[in-house]
Amino acid sequence: MDNNEAKYYNALNVLHNGSYAKLQTLLGEFQSWENAYNQKLKNGESIDADKEWQKLKDKNISLITKENAGYPALLKEISSPPLGIYVLGNLSYNQPAAAIVGTRKASPQGKELAYSFAKQLSAAGIPIISGLAMGIDESAHRGALDAEGKTIAVLGTPLDNIYPKQNEKVAESILEKNGAIISEYHLNYRYHPSNFLIRNRIISGLSNAAVIIEAPEKSGAIATAGFANEQNREVFVVPGNITSPNYRGSNKLIKDGAMLITDIQDIFDYFNFKNQPAKIAAQGGNDDEKKIISIFQSHSSKKITSDQLLGLAGTNLSNLNKILAMLVIKGIVKESNGEYFL
Repeated sequence: MDNNEAKYYNALNVLHNGSYAKLQTLLGEFQSWENAYNQKLKNGESIDADKEWQKLKDKNISLITKENAGYPALLKEISSPPLGIYVLGNLSYNQPAAAIVGTRKASPQGKELAYSFAKQLSAAGIPIISGLAMGIDESAHRGALDAEGKTIAVLGTPLDNIYPKQNEKVAESILEKNGAIISEYHLNYRYHPSNFLIRNRIISGLSNAAVIIEAPEKSGAIATAGFANEQNREVFVVPGNITSPNYRGSNKLIKDGAMLITDIQDIFDYFNFKNQPAKIAAQGGNDDEKKIISIFQSHSSKKITSDQLLGLAGTNLSNLNKILAMLVIKGIVKESNGEYFL
């Protein structure tokens, strides 16, 4: 599909204030966005498609309609996929992806776990999908960023209104590191609280599996898990204290059949990373791993931070994170609160 179709879709999306039902009806009736737009002009309904398109170009926002070859294949599989996706950055990825979501009011332990899981998964080449919210989402994005990996933020607001404002710096970092910020809502769209629940179908839809960390009952993370189930995605849940409100939804998901996880290896097993050590060995990774292990063995302190390792290893941060991730997968190295040890 050419840019003209995307341009006309955008104009109609603005004209109908993002009404999914109305837009879907128009496409079914007229078979193309251009035909639908021209019919609107004949009916006296006017909107300047070129002017609206220029607004996107001025903000470096691209638009991918569902019929476009660049539309994510996984997302096409879901019920009610977005008819168009507004994109800042680079949305494309070819690897299996994981969503990591949870409460905005996360505990320090929950945020640390989200950060650690995202960092290790991302270092192993698995893109991280989340919603840019405070708490678990933010921690997951930060973990992926610190691993120099790809992360995608799905907003419940238009791209000219990054929400929450406190995470604008995180959003900037995502774009700087070849990630993407996406939304199905047109510029200047007046969003509603329900939009955040609706967008959760996209978070799970872009992913092969969803990891739930600290989800209260009736939370957005529970909605994401529900969408993931409907979309035949695996749902992993971290269990927690039965008296903690932050884990009531999580524990119920496990009771209802979601996969309980207690270790990052549970997720790696799902992504078939059992053969990854052999792949790294074929690429000469074993020598790198041996070098890191020797640093641990010769270091005076039992625990070493990644910054300390970086200074001793003579490699770049991205490569170091990949080596550490594989050593963690193999059970050779353990990680706690940002420190590594044998």
